[in-house]
Amino acid sequence: MTVLDAIIAGVREDLDARRADRPLSRVREDALAAAPVRPFPPAGGFGLICEVKRSSPSKGALADIPDPAALAAAYESGGAAAISVLTEARRFNGSLADLDAVRAAVDVPVLRKDFMVDEYQFHEARAHGADIVLLIVAALDDAQLIDFLALSRELGMAALVEAHTVDELARAGRAGAALVGVNTRNLKDLTVDSARFAHLAPHAPAGAVLVAESGVSGPDTVAQYAAAGARLGLVGEALVTGGDPAAAVAAFTAAGAAARP
Repeated sequence: MTVLDAIIAGVREDLDARRADRPLSRVREDALAAAPVRPFPPAGGFGLICEVKRSSPSKGALADIPDPAALAAAYESGGAAAISVLTEARRFNGSLADLDAVRAAVDVPVLRKDFMVDEYQFHEARAHGADIVLLIVAALDDAQLIDFLALSRELGMAALVEAHTVDELARAGRAGAALVGVNTRNLKDLTVDSARFAHLAPHAPAGAVLVAESGVSGPDTVAQYAAAGARLGLVGEALVTGGDPAAAVAAFTAAGAAARP
């Protein structure tokens, strides 16, 4: 069993518990009553998706983050294009309560970052105010990918479709993905190689907005990704461990904007 398989097994167990407590019919009603979706991605330039991330499977605990709303507000003040909130509990120590807190604190779009494998989660994301959801190609078959992209559009949300290989990028393109994340982390062993972005980016679907994910250690990495075609960067660890998140967001964004072709 891969790390991804183990994470998804836990996600399904936790999902079953939430579904038993609140059936899909109720969650659909909650989603319909949610505030309107904020549009994403922004037009032109370079932007940063800034992550509220306490832990990761590869590094363990990263930061306590007792007040995710305050962290998100700092990101927004630094110029974040969107806020990503980990809601997976077992490996990332996240929650839907974190998503609620962040949504109430900022005006920029919010991404629910989780392992989306069931229709319930998409209505749940919208019910909790998400504007964007993550679809991991490696976790889905082609039919699921197509169906979940359609469901995201139906709910008004943008879908960030994450790929790790040339084959996964091709699958994302066939499914019609318009917002594509190129993750430089190998999901089998969790190693990261920032050079993978420049290798994979030319294989992305034509016309897709590219998001560089993982491996950001500072402004130089962001500039490297932007020069290779990224229009957005998704950054977590470097921001939650850096000490001054607002300043880091501003610096990273400026570096990406300056390096864009």
